[in-house]
Amino acid sequence: MRRVLQLPVRHDDLFTGRIAEQIPYHRMYGKQYCLPSLTLYRQKEMDELIYAAEAVDAIYRKTLAFVQEYMPDSYLTGPLGIHPGLLRAARMPIPCGGVTRQDWIIGEQGMKCIENNTDTPTGIPEAAYLEGELVRLAGVPGLMAPSQGMNSLLYETLSALIGFYRQQGLDGKVFFTCYGWHTEDRTNTRYLMRLCAEAGIDTAYAPLEELEIIPEEGLFHRGEPIRILYRLYPLEYLIHDREENSGLEVGDELIRLVEQGKLGLINPPQHIISQSKGFMATVWSLYERNEQTPEFCGFRLFDDRELEIIRTYLLPTYFAATPFEQTGTAYAAKGMWGREGKGTQLMNASGEAAAEERSPVEEKELTAEEAAEAAATAAYYNEQPKIYQRFWPMQEAAAVTEEGLYKGHLLTGIFVVGGRFAGVLPRIGEKVTGDMAYYCAAAVEPDEETR
Repeated sequence: MRRVLQLPVRHDDLFTGRIAEQIPYHRMYGKQYCLPSLTLYRQKEMDELIYAAEAVDAIYRKTLAFVQEYMPDSYLTGPLGIHPGLLRAARMPIPCGGVTRQDWIIGEQGMKCIENNTDTPTGIPEAAYLEGELVRLAGVPGLMAPSQGMNSLLYETLSALIGFYRQQGLDGKVFFTCYGWHTEDRTNTRYLMRLCAEAGIDTAYAPLEELEIIPEEGLFHRGEPIRILYRLYPLEYLIHDREENSGLEVGDELIRLVEQGKLGLINPPQHIISQSKGFMATVWSLYERNEQTPEFCGFRLFDDRELEIIRTYLLPTYFAATPFEQTGTAYAAKGMWGREGKGTQLMNASGEAAAEERSPVEEKELTAEEAAEAAATAAYYNEQPKIYQRFWPMQEAAAVTEEGLYKGHLLTGIFVVGGRFAGVLPRIGEKVTGDMAYYCAAAVEPDEETR
């Protein structure tokens, strides 16, 4: 059982003033989201997480470069599920890293990275700002906030990407966009914009609904040209966007601007490759066939240390469930573009869907309109092609909420920014972590022998 420290403050007393301004979505979906509690990690455990996250990120980036250079278009559009309209942009090599968040399960059997969110990761203000406030409020000697260096790494990485695009001739303000009505996305977007603005970068916020594309000419906001764009909007959605009145394929047109060198995106479009859950299966396939890669490309892709990292911190992941069904191994079936647990189903050793255990806290009465929307969303994710990953048991955690004691399971998000560990996003939810999970900030306590 993961240790959780409850702070001596009520939710409504904590989320006032500046804290409420910084995290306005401390309640979501009609319930508490951010808890006045801390998820406790030992220093040795955090040290290993930091080492593992950076090592795994290096492997992901090496694999990404390999896929860009050596894998045919049919692999990107087939097993990886990438829309054909994104192919050229996805193959554009950008040397700078981006803002990513890995999801880790830490259990009695060890720690494993189960997913990699590389296109539009959120949870940034929680880790970079709120965590530090909660650790200070706890007032426990020796307790540390692991994400305290996140702001500087975010700025360094965004500056590197902006600098890269400047060298390509893209000048002017850096625009930041997301749906203006979406509080969580808008807060995450404006947080990054503020970091850049405070460092002297000329920035502007432009809601997605206010952007205008003039084909072959450029992207504009209220008549002002946009050359560099941070967008908290998934590329797999964007490529399908069409203007209702004119029928203009705005997604295609925007990506064409990227291909023509008229627009630079943050995160870069190459991140669509590693965002696909098929990328995890690709890494594992290359790991299993590492001795064969010289025949294909003339060199051995992974060295011995990298093979050990994959073996230790990643899970067997395939494009078919056959390896697990043949061995009677429990696994998770995941939609290629699943988010917030949508499109994921746990399967037991017999190949049958594991029974879902729902907490009363997670239940929510829906209106007819909400139920219809939920059904459509579920169908969208469930009908996607799947990847199959060995099941790894999550550690249990219990936290006090406004609804009472909640007993759930811990998923540890690790931000890796520009290739370096940046912060931690712990969430306590069900066996498949969904958008109803609680954020319970991280804190690192000294190991027993150092006390």
